[in-house]
Amino acid sequence: METPFVNIHTHRPTGHGIEPASVGIHPWEAAEGDLATVREHVGPAQIVGEIGLDYLRPDREAQLRIFEGQLRLAEAAGKPVVLHCVKAFEETMRLLKQFRLRAVIFHGFIGSPEQAARAVAAGYYLSFGPRSLRSPRTVRALGSIPTQRLFLETDDAPATIESVYATAARLLGMPLDRLKETIYNNYLHIFS
Repeated sequence: METPFVNIHTHRPTGHGIEPASVGIHPWEAAEGDLATVREHVGPAQIVGEIGLDYLRPDREAQLRIFEGQLRLAEAAGKPVVLHCVKAFEETMRLLKQFRLRAVIFHGFIGSPEQAARAVAAGYYLSFGPRSLRSPRTVRALGSIPTQRLFLETDDAPATIESVYATAARLLGMPLDRLKETIYNNYLHIFS
């Protein structure tokens, strides 16, 4: 059997490979967010996400309240979280320390190698998508982390997951099949 592609976070599911189902309130919708809806749907979901903080947007109080509530739900349900983190890395890292989460995945990671190292040292995963892989600083971060802490995604881009893997494999100087196996094993480590 061929190793499947894992697309850890997509807004455009294709039905091919592994595309985990998620439930969560995005920080952009935090002001209107209803934790009861997440609580109701967390059971069948594989992931609580896309959740987090986006400090380029207003209403930080609502974002913090909804984010903390969803972290509590994920902890209670034993679900991994997929995080949206924009201009809020320090606050996010501080909050995460308060919870015992199955796994933490920073999606669409666009950060420095130093931030990547801190996230990995805390036991978290980083996911890179088409936008991430165009940033020289983020490409340096990609090359600095162990592949055992790596995921790839399409997010909301029209790109295929196959093209994201091909780009990442080229940037890492790694055979595509080995990258697929590594990320599939990362998936199994979290979800098995």
